Amino acid sequence: MGQQEKVATSIAGAVSAEISASLAPVDAELARRYPGDPGTRQPVHTVYVPGDVFDAGTVRSWGDQALAALDEHAPDAASLAKVLGLSDELAGPVHERVRAKLEREPVEDLRIDFEDGYGPRPDAEEDAAAARAARLVQEAFANGTAPPYLGIRPKCLEAPVRERGIRTLDIFLTGLLESGALPEGLVLTLPKVTYAEQVTAMARLLAAFEEARGLAPGRIGFEIQIETSQSILAADGTATVARMIEAAGGRATGLHYGTFDYSACVGVSAAYQSSDHPAADHAKAVMQVAAAGTGVRVSDGSTNVLPVGPTAQVHEAWRLHYGLTRRALARAYYQGWDMHPGHLPTRYAAVYAFYREGMSAAAGRLAAYAARTGGDVMDEPATAKALSGYLLRGLDCGALDDDEVAVLTGLTRDDLEGFAVPRRGALTVTAP
Repeated sequence: MGQQEKVATSIAGAVSAEISASLAPVDAELARRYPGDPGTRQPVHTVYVPGDVFDAGTVRSWGDQALAALDEHAPDAASLAKVLGLSDELAGPVHERVRAKLEREPVEDLRIDFEDGYGPRPDAEEDAAAARAARLVQEAFANGTAPPYLGIRPKCLEAPVRERGIRTLDIFLTGLLESGALPEGLVLTLPKVTYAEQVTAMARLLAAFEEARGLAPGRIGFEIQIETSQSILAADGTATVARMIEAAGGRATGLHYGTFDYSACVGVSAAYQSSDHPAADHAKAVMQVAAAGTGVRVSDGSTNVLPVGPTAQVHEAWRLHYGLTRRALARAYYQGWDMHPGHLPTRYAAVYAFYREGMSAAAGRLAAYAARTGGDVMDEPATAKALSGYLLRGLDCGALDDDEVAVLTGLTRDDLEGFAVPRRGALTVTAP
């Protein structure tokens, strides 16, 4: 062994202690504001169904309709590959997994809609629909027919519909508790948010409900729907959406981009309202930066071009939806909206192709990092976190299997979650 190098320092220990003490409030603020990803599964999409249309067979019906569309318009791997431009290597596994997904779990997240998809109704009618929704949701979670995440979107907190939205939310949550406990997969969505004060009001409502029903404080979280220009940029030039996350008091679980309301708000003509419009890209980029590290997930919007009609028309709509979904995934928007059962085949085809085509490279890089064997890319802990997060998302949605990832990486799921820290975050709300 060589002679040990002599080490000298000049800064007194008291200086270091003083600096640590001065930064203690900053340390606490960082931990509070940026707890990291909550470590729960994020659904790849959200499906909206009007409150008077949803019933016990809705999820299975969507799956059956999606399977029928796949069988009619792309019955085998080769035909799907031709429509979407999949490689021969990907076509078989993607087609097989899409079919299996539609049979097993066609919908990952469903929102029973009492807002735009439901519209104004007599109070007695909406009261009954909200109570019915609570019963159906509780039954679905109890008998295992619910998607992993399920909940409602009440009307917003703007003055004309505020009381109606509050009442529907109260009836729904009360109905859930009257027939059992709040399901772990429960999700609420607050639409048309313009001011952070509306988010504060939603948090107050939920706190009041928790207190009235003896629930733990912070038990109920909610998503914030971004549908107005004011939710992105405030009158003073600041990013309103960042204020909204703070205003939720730890209850915010997601930011959902509303393609058509937002596009109309900033003056985009109907023919050009799309999730890849520059106005949409700007809004989602602001959302993404505001949410980074907070544990709040960002969701892309939807397309209103439905895959219906003759095969050529369906194929055109599928190519559009597939392309938009792949584009969103590349930009780290891992969730979106699907408006029709015919969108499900291309949602899962896009998601599965995204994860399967990158699986070997990501696994190889992560295995090299874990073994510190190097390779042609020098990765850092932040990249290892991203690589493991990528593989975990693929596992969660069914694009990848535990066994094949274990073979490629030499790692277990627990190992992957360890690299993906802080996936197991400190949020106390139930979040998708």
